[in-house]
Amino acid sequence: MRESSNPVFRSLPKGQQGGYASFGTGAAGYGAQQVHAEPYTAQYPEQTGVARPLTIDDVVTRTGMTLAVLTVSAVVSFFLVTQNIGLAMPLTLIGGLGGLALVMIAMFGRKQDNPAIVLSYAVLEGLFLGAVSFLLTFNIQGASAGGLISQAVLGTFGVFFGMLVVYKTGAIRVTPKFTRMLVAAMIGVVVLALGNFVFAMFTDGAGPLRDGGPMAIIFSLVCIGIAAFSFLLDFDSADQMIRAGAPEKAAWGIALGLTVTLVWLYLEILRLLTYFQND
Repeated sequence: MRESSNPVFRSLPKGQQGGYASFGTGAAGYGAQQVHAEPYTAQYPEQTGVARPLTIDDVVTRTGMTLAVLTVSAVVSFFLVTQNIGLAMPLTLIGGLGGLALVMIAMFGRKQDNPAIVLSYAVLEGLFLGAVSFLLTFNIQGASAGGLISQAVLGTFGVFFGMLVVYKTGAIRVTPKFTRMLVAAMIGVVVLALGNFVFAMFTDGAGPLRDGGPMAIIFSLVCIGIAAFSFLLDFDSADQMIRAGAPEKAAWGIALGLTVTLVWLYLEILRLLTYFQND
């Protein structure tokens, strides 16, 4: 299996099925999954003979539940901050650091298929997103914060479904070379973002990559592009897990991985929209 650029997906159990799949098609049927179930039952011995193999319906349902919890939490957080702006920083820190801690626990503790951890992450990340969305938009002149946030949400899911179509049609093939290039690009983005953060700590501004200038716009566009292409690797990893007969509970790990990418994409799109409003 090709490894995803998403660290959550890389920590999921690996099967032995290769090749290219069609996400959500008959290739992921029950009979096809049972043929390759052995690598997973070895890692989940307590479920042998009990758990059914993973299906696309499981992935859709668990991802929908995770996003629903995140959305409710984000709406509550946004409302609380609009009533008391003093809550913005505490909610941002609690949600951001708490969500990051749970992702680390899921990755390194191999607990990404634990629904309690995934849903707790959704709650904390929702608190973070609601507060950050407010902070990014409350100073925008002549524009509704709700309007910008709605555009960012629509743009995020538009990119998601667009890349799903690209994956299903095979317009872009997920190859080892493609994966290496995308992972290298992600590492480069992380290094640049950290460098900008350090620079901002010793200056009065947000740094050249986050100040709304031309470099910031280019950087956000690059991040949006990388996040979009990351979906192809996420779909491919999830597809091959379905074909390899992963247990039903693995759907929670897939939901977590997709949610992490969606959150990153949403934040970058919202940042980009605020840059244009400031011009």
